[in-house]
Formats: sequence, structure tokens, C-alpha cells
Amino acid sequence: MNKSNYRLIFMGTPEISAYVFEKLILSGYQFVGLIAQEDQFLGRKKILTKVPTKVIAEKYNIPVYQPAKIRLDYEFVNNLKPDLILTFSYGQIIPQGLLDIPKYGCLNIHGSLLPKYRGAAPIQRAIMNGEKETGLTLMEMIDKMDAGKMYAKINVLINEEDNYSSLSIKMQEAAFTLVKEYLPLYLKGQLVGQKQNEEEVTFAHKIKDEGEKISLNLTKNEIVNHIRALSYEPGAYLNFGDNKLKIYQAKILNDEISGQLGEIVSLKEGVVMQAKDGQIVFLEVQLANRKKLQARDFINGQKNLLGQILN
Repeated sequence: MNKSNYRLIFMGTPEISAYVFEKLILSGYQFVGLIAQEDQFLGRKKILTKVPTKVIAEKYNIPVYQPAKIRLDYEFVNNLKPDLILTFSYGQIIPQGLLDIPKYGCLNIHGSLLPKYRGAAPIQRAIMNGEKETGLTLMEMIDKMDAGKMYAKINVLINEEDNYSSLSIKMQEAAFTLVKEYLPLYLKGQLVGQKQNEEEVTFAHKIKDEGEKISLNLTKNEIVNHIRALSYEPGAYLNFGDNKLKIYQAKILNDEISGQLGEIVSLKEGVVMQAKDGQIVFLEVQLANRKKLQARDFINGQKNLLGQILN
């Protein structure tokens, strides 16, 4: 059967999903619906903004469904008569009743090399942990999070300069490559699923608001990795007096100990902060409700910065 003859539903929400969704549409797959999270209030003015996958669906006249709680509201899927559901960063747990509807089941593109990094934040956690490589897994969806059989994988290198934004671009391109190659084989029944080794499972728990704060108990390497993992969204931060200072770009400067923990010890190369095992220079920062600034512009706009303590 030609790929355009299969009735597919795509479930996904953010930009990384939208990229793959559009690529698959342009490849000739027939999507009878998109299921996405609800539209979001974004920016300082809290403007209601369409989620990225919805923008793509509307561009190609694909029906959009945005149930607040998919576990309570999925009966409409029966009317769409899907052959397959493909998910990528949807954002909710999918109930068994929904998984049972499609003729060929439900496949998920997961942003790690399973069984490592099951969970909501595999890309961020891989960077935080200093991994040099990650990847994606095309897998069976079951009613246990990211625990289904694995059908195919693709590896993605993590460079020292990569942050969440740059790695996400690599990941979305790799995700499309993975699906383009293996989805046709799956639909023809030519892929055999491999069970995950439960002894090798690790988890990538969702990063909550408190997880955005940088702990000064971390080493200089760990602090830089934390910043990379949350840049540019949502942004890692330290307290700066009564304000929050978000840090988007940083690098290790040296191994010197010449100030208190968290002290701004130099302004020569940027905002240089003392960590417990060396010094880090912040290169791009943002105060709450202000614009992102390069370090030099931030320094020029501040008084008595040297010697202040970040915590």
C-alpha cells in the first residue's frame, strides 16, 4: 500500500515536533488529524499563542484537536479511523483506550537512546549530565512511560558548544531521518521490536521551576552544563540581590579560587563568578523582565558589580 493510503494521526506540540510533522506531510503521508496541547499564553504580555504543530496543521488544512486532558477526552479519535498514531513530544500520558484504537498501533519518537533517559526531559538531562552522545528511539507505545519495544534508533553527537536549542535542531533533523527510513518498514510489518533491558533504565524527570536555579554546590563543569541544558528556554538562573539573573551562555575560565562562592571576581572577559572548584565566565545574561544582553552590555549598565554575590 502506498504511504498516502494510510490514515495517520500526529500527536505533538512544540517546535521540535512541528518540524517532523511538516516534513512527513511533505513526504506524502496522509494525516487525518493533529492532537496537540492547548494553546499557550506567552511573553511578558501573556498573548495567547498557537502551539507550533497547530500552525503546521492549519497550513495544510489538517483538523486540530486540543483536549485539555486526553485521558478523559479521546472518543473523537474513533471517528478519524486512524491506521496509526505517531507521537513526538506530545506532553500528556496517553491512555490505553486510545492506544488500542489504531489498526497498526501507536509509535513514539523518544528523544534518547532507550532505555536511558525515559521521561519528559531527555535532551536537557543528557546535556546536564555531560553526555557526549544521545539519539532517538522509534518505539511502541504502551501504558507505561517510554517502556515499549524499540524498533529503531539513531545516534546524535553532543558537542561542547551545544545547548538545548542547538541540540534540539540536530534532534529534529535526526528524528525525521529515523521516521523516514523506518516507518515504511514498520507499516509493511518488516520491523521486529526489541524489549528494553529494565536493568539499564534511567530517567529524565521533568525540569520544574526550582530545577532552573543553579546550585552552587555543583562543580564548574556541572554549572556550565546546567546552563547549556536550559538555554534558551527556560533559562538557568542565580539570584542577584532581589532579582533573578538568567544565564544563557557560559564557559569555564580557570581553576582559580580567589573569592567567595558565588562572588563576581572579575569583569575583564565577562561576568566572572567563583565556583567551588574554579571560575566561570557568563557571556549572555538577562535580568527579570529585561532584554537578553551580552555580558559587556550588562556590565556597562550596572554599578558596583564587582564583589557582589550570586546565589
